[in-house]
Amino acid sequence: MTGNKNALVVRGGWDGHQPVEATGLFIPHLEANGYTVRVEEGPAVYADADYMLTVDLIVQCNTMTTIEPAEFEGLRAAVEAGTGLAGWHGGIADSYRNNSDYLHLIGGQFACHPGKHPSERTGGQPDNYVPYTVNMLPAAASHPITEGIGSFDLVTEQYWVLTDSYIDVLATTTQKVREWDPWHREVTSPAIWTREWGQGRIFVATPGHHVDILENPNVKTIIERGMLWASR
Repeated sequence: MTGNKNALVVRGGWDGHQPVEATGLFIPHLEANGYTVRVEEGPAVYADADYMLTVDLIVQCNTMTTIEPAEFEGLRAAVEAGTGLAGWHGGIADSYRNNSDYLHLIGGQFACHPGKHPSERTGGQPDNYVPYTVNMLPAAASHPITEGIGSFDLVTEQYWVLTDSYIDVLATTTQKVREWDPWHREVTSPAIWTREWGQGRIFVATPGHHVDILENPNVKTIIERGMLWASR
């Protein structure tokens, strides 16, 4: 299907989140839905104001790293003018820690992913893989991103997210208190949320550490729908 809509994929940052493979999983879905897809290996393109006016959807998978002031201003201006912004896991919720305005735009920021018992840790990424549930809220039942999808279980990084009340939460996850944890009561974080900013829409899903999690049918469907929902 040839497109008359434009999607910009911005990827990079920490290689552990497989930004090339992860975005490659979703580019065919965008193309099948009529998008012409441009891929950039970093946020410099956000500073191109003329080009950004033509973008209907940004899919960002860029963990940590930094963003320059002109790049962020271009991103925020595009969203406020109606460009959608979508992403998953650290590629959107743990990007550009140097810019508090970016954190404000997204509405939720990765804080930590509490891991296994210290005696079970070996120093690799699996130290943080734990079983948890993505709990669908009542609002999810009728939302186009999550309709027909019930709560489901994963074994992967469970994001503890710092957030505000201006997000529309579709699903949560609750961090339990284990005997080795320093906190004293359960903590519930958003796992799937949306945010409206100016004329634009933002979609975030916290599951998605590796391609195998993105290939989970529930996660994959939610992200596919979320991208289309966010788009202009």
